[in-house]
Amino acid sequence: MKFQLFQLDSSTGFLDRNGCLHMAEELISRVRASGQPLAVLWLDLDRFRQINESFGHLGGDNVIALISKRIRDKLGNRAEIGHVGADEFVCLVPSAGLAEAERFADELMRIIEPEVDLGGLRYRPTASIGIAMLGPDDDAFVLLERADRAKIAAKRQGGNCHVVSGTEPLPGLMGSMLVREELEIENKLHIALEGGGLQLHYQPIIGPGGKIQAVEALMRCSSNGENISPVKFIPVAEKTGLIVRLGEWSLLQGARFARHMSNMGLPTKTAINVSRSQLVNAKFSQALHAALICANVQPDLIELELTESLFMDISDTVQNNLREARDLGIGLAIDDFGTGYSCLANLKDIPATKLKLDRAFVIVLPEDRRAMAVVKAMTQLGKELGMIVVAEGAETEAQVDALTEAGVDYIQGYFYAKPMDEVALVSWLRERNKL
Repeated sequence: MKFQLFQLDSSTGFLDRNGCLHMAEELISRVRASGQPLAVLWLDLDRFRQINESFGHLGGDNVIALISKRIRDKLGNRAEIGHVGADEFVCLVPSAGLAEAERFADELMRIIEPEVDLGGLRYRPTASIGIAMLGPDDDAFVLLERADRAKIAAKRQGGNCHVVSGTEPLPGLMGSMLVREELEIENKLHIALEGGGLQLHYQPIIGPGGKIQAVEALMRCSSNGENISPVKFIPVAEKTGLIVRLGEWSLLQGARFARHMSNMGLPTKTAINVSRSQLVNAKFSQALHAALICANVQPDLIELELTESLFMDISDTVQNNLREARDLGIGLAIDDFGTGYSCLANLKDIPATKLKLDRAFVIVLPEDRRAMAVVKAMTQLGKELGMIVVAEGAETEAQVDALTEAGVDYIQGYFYAKPMDEVALVSWLRERNKL
């Protein structure tokens, strides 16, 4: 088979979710023409979340790399393999009947079970495996979803086992519908990346007297005229690795926007969201330099917004990337602070210039006195660390008044402006300048 025809997951070299779907479609066409069976095995490592929580995402990534190598070395050309999630793999096994598929599952268990050394601790991997055999009416979606349902059943049995799927219909099974939706969203993201379906909208960050401190660039996505909510496409992009390509696109477009605004006499700092997947890559600094050079923009007009959960496990690579950004004169903001994985021991070592308080604390103001106390404490902490403090999600005048009383420096939210495309933002800024 021409493996290179399909999308590959960069971290493992296996097919990604979209590539796995297309490979399943091709295999179904081939085996039906020849009358041969086709088995799908969906493997999910047991208790993998505990590895991430105990050893950080970098430790988890190292385990996945090792498991991937074991599978690749042992299975050779006997199956087409996909990496379809952080700790999930799919094996497409042509010409395999049910008995052979079950033997294949047992072999997979033996391949992954040797102990892994995690800094002196011994971890013995196990997996839950779902098996689905191609039925007469199955398409690729249905076949993969049946394997996924069987995998879920194996996990419910306690893991470290395999379960064979029956021929139950797809409708009404919420988990299967979610898998289908994720695959469809991933396909739409590929189309948007290749066909110009991505756009940045900008939301102003406002200070005392209406001063605009910056605008945050927020990604929007459409495919074939259909708008896809960020609530839906961002998690899929993170799960599939597409978030790196989306992030690089956002870096370049945000930098170009900042340069364009400066050229129009409206110099505005542009805050661009950066994912953990980008920052753990040693090549992030190259991508950042390339965006600045291509856009021909001054670095002090750019700010990077970093999710708070990134700082659970700050590796040397992340530290180097952040340090290089700061050395260039780029500002760093810690986003959604207070609701994720706050680690005060790491916070003091992060070269951030801005602390953004999560909207969860803002929407209950001014009635919730305890939330008000937390906002005041976090604001004081940020200022003691030399950071600008921004509150997100303000929608009412009462909330703005409460945040001002708490000492917040700047406010972002619908009370001042919703996210706007570039044309609308320029018009909005010019109207404000007339005031």
